[in-house]
Amino acid sequence: MQRIDTVHALRQQIRLVHTPGLTLGFVPTMGALHEGHLDLVRRARQECDLVVASVFVNPVQFNNPDDLARYPRTLEQDAEMLQSVGTDILFFPSADEMYPEAPQLRLNFGELETVMEGAFRPGHFNGVGIVVAKLFNLVQPDRAYFGQKDLQQIAVVRRLIRDLSFPVELIRCDTVREADGLAMSSRNRNLTPNERLQAPIIHQALTLAHDLMLEGQSPNQAKAAVTGLFSQQPHFRLEYVEVANADTLQPVSEMQAPGQTAICLAAHLGKVRLIDNLVF
Repeated sequence: MQRIDTVHALRQQIRLVHTPGLTLGFVPTMGALHEGHLDLVRRARQECDLVVASVFVNPVQFNNPDDLARYPRTLEQDAEMLQSVGTDILFFPSADEMYPEAPQLRLNFGELETVMEGAFRPGHFNGVGIVVAKLFNLVQPDRAYFGQKDLQQIAVVRRLIRDLSFPVELIRCDTVREADGLAMSSRNRNLTPNERLQAPIIHQALTLAHDLMLEGQSPNQAKAAVTGLFSQQPHFRLEYVEVANADTLQPVSEMQAPGQTAICLAAHLGKVRLIDNLVF
């Protein structure tokens, strides 16, 4: 595996290896890798001739400086994990390398900015869009792999690809979970041992809403049940729960066609903000 930390070196290497007829898969990450990230790389390895992964904690997408400071950074461990699953190139630039000057461009993703993550993290998707566009421009991938846990981010990247005509196929991969149902996340390592024991309630709440809707209850009834469940959990602060179309992420008043309904939530547990979703 080649380790590259400058834009110039990455461009040179991509020109050398991404020759006509070879498919390049790309897995962008913010590091602190876990089995969910490795699952993305494994799939890229199966489907592509070349695999590039990036590790970059993107400051532009954080609207909370404390959240940025707490985000775990484990580059050497990340590099070993990526090499173990067959990554060809690891790109790990510094913030100064990616942003020699503060970006002046502002991206707006329309209705995606007004719901869920967009509503509670203003400016977040502008930062996501800028860094993904920069990475797509540098890596020139044929396919890009993202995990379903960040479902709204996938919708943002899909819009970016469509509106800017990036020749990239977006691959959405299933959320990878711990044995107790907790979605794997880099933020999980910031939970205290007691908080980690409580964290699976998030998946339990999603499953409750899912089951109620399959029984014929409305999205509003399912959301009320989730709100009631969290009201009995003093260590949690539920930020939002929403039932939405799985592609547009806009709220819906009834269950959608198979595979098109998403139940999404965000909750704070101690100092850690966790998100998760179920799509059915």
